[in-house]
Parts: sequence; C-alpha cells; structure tokens
Amino acid sequence: MMGGMKAAVLHGPGDIRVEDAPEPTILTPTDALVRITASCICGSDLWHYRGATKRTGRIGHEFVGVVEQVGTEVGTVKPGELVIAPFVISCGVCAPCRSGWPTSCVRGGNWGVLDDEGNLVDGGQGQYARVPLADGTLLAAPAEADDPRIPALLALSDVMGTGHHAARSAGTGPGATIAVIGDGAVGLCAVLAASRLGADRVVLLSTHADRAELGVKFGATDVVAARGQQAVEAVRELTGGLGADGACECVGTAASWDTALDLVRPGGTVGWVGVPHDVKNGLPIWKLFNRNVSVRGGVAPARTYLPELLPEVLAGTLDPGPIFTMTVPLDDIAEGYRAMDERRAIKVLVQP
Repeated sequence: MMGGMKAAVLHGPGDIRVEDAPEPTILTPTDALVRITASCICGSDLWHYRGATKRTGRIGHEFVGVVEQVGTEVGTVKPGELVIAPFVISCGVCAPCRSGWPTSCVRGGNWGVLDDEGNLVDGGQGQYARVPLADGTLLAAPAEADDPRIPALLALSDVMGTGHHAARSAGTGPGATIAVIGDGAVGLCAVLAASRLGADRVVLLSTHADRAELGVKFGATDVVAARGQQAVEAVRELTGGLGADGACECVGTAASWDTALDLVRPGGTVGWVGVPHDVKNGLPIWKLFNRNVSVRGGVAPARTYLPELLPEVLAGTLDPGPIFTMTVPLDDIAEGYRAMDERRAIKVLVQP
C-alpha cells in the first residue's frame, strides 16, 4: 500500500489546509491501516484553530472507516470491516484499560502526533490512517460505509461517549434533575445521555435557539436562556429553590465551572468533561466541603462505552447523528472550521 493521500494540516491560528501526505503503511505488528470514510471537526479542535493552544500539524481525532490491512498480531478486526476509532489510542490490556479507563492507557497516545518510536500517527481528518494498538483501539461495527447511521456511529467516537460520561459522572438516574452547561455537541449529547439514563428533568442552559431546539428533541424538559448567576437563579427556581441533583459541565471555562458548582443542590454532583481552559485557581474546596458537593469526570473513556452504546445506535433507539448540522468534503474543510468557529454549525461531518 504505497502512494499519496490528502490530509488536513493546521499551520497556525485560522490556517487549516488540505495537503498531500504519504499514504501510511503497517509499521508494527499491532497496526491496522484504515481507509477513512467519515470524520469530523471537534470543538476541542477549535482551541488549536483559534490559537488558544500552540499545536500545529496533522489534526483530527474522530473517524470511522474500512480496514484495509492489519499487522500480524491484530486479532479483533479484519480487512473489509467498518470500524469506529475513538479519540484516544489505547492498548486494551494495561491496568487502566482493564479497569475501564482507556483514555489513561499507559501505552496509548493521540492522533496526529509522533508515537513513542518517533513515527507519525495520522490525524483523523484525512483519507487514511495508521492505527497503532488496533485491537485495543478499534471496534468493528456491522455496517457498510454508506449506511445512513454513519453520523450516529461517528458520534460514538467522541461526543456521544463524552456526553454519556458527563451524565454518568453527574449521577444521572431515574428521577434525577440534571442541568447541562454547554450547548455544543458534547452538551447536547449529555442531554441525550441524561434522558437515556432516566433523568426525570433535564435542564439545558442555552442562549442559541437552534441548539436549544435540538436539545429539546434530545430530551431537554427545560431550556434556560441565560448564563452565570442569572442561569443559576433560573435553575433554582425550576427546582423549588434547591438546585439540580447533578450538573454536566461541558465547556471547561472558569465561568462554566462557577455555574455548575452553584446550581447543584447540597449533596449534588458535578460531572465534568469540558477541556479545561483558563481554570487557574483550583476548585473552591470550602464550597464543596460545606455543601457536600461531589466532582467526578475527566477525559471520557469512549472506548469503554462503545459496546454499551453501539447496539442501541444499530437498533435505531439511540441517534446522536443530528448533532452534525453541516457536511463538507475534505477539500473544503477550512469552511467547516469557519462554520464551527462562527457558530454557524454545531458539528461538521467531513467526507474524505
């Protein structure tokens, strides 16, 4: 398998280009080569695109595709299968992986950067990818590349699993009242997850009508079109003055953290999955201590949740696909980034 391909490359703030790149090959016995059939742009990609981080180079970490070739030690996927690639590479056998935390894998890594041996791991926004540790990373899905459920399957690579992690971490269960801070793709998937987990009331904080509308379709029972203290007071009013049982923090800023901690009731739980930005002063320990507020979450173990969520997507009972409100070919990925940056799209699907 030799030749060239196209891949998205970030050169600096606002400068994303599609360039020719070498087509990957098998480098280790645990590798798989995947022809990417659908990928997408993540909200966390925007931090790089906006210059909030210094990252440049190959980019993208969510994709589905068809296995083209596998190394001699790969046993769980085979050529011709459609596979879902979670946003973090994991071995599946180390202690963190075995305990359900593949995003803390001691051997794993990230897409679009060099691995421990100095070899490039392809980004997800391209035509092909070498997948290290394929057995622990990829999961085969019994579907074809043109299946109408592809958007929903693609969402399982990151945002649906991350929203599910937020809802679970917030203590969601039958009868609970859950507030969701953040109306991006992850926040909307947290609404969907909270509804799926049996929450009696799901309150979405959203000041954008299109996102709020999708949130209601995903199961939000209430929408609070406010931020900060005004939002906190609105949630307390909806809950008889007490506050929500749990809050899904899906943004990662100091303001969203303040809101999450303030709108949960005494004894409540904040489930956090927002990538932290400008959260510099630590948690207000006395606020947590005096009100018995718990905090759980972190980087979502999307690979762990795949076996639970995939059957429901395949059965049509779970459909996060509507979070994709725009589709672009790989050659036009710059427009996809602009649309998400300008909030003209919730999440953009990229067709290689």
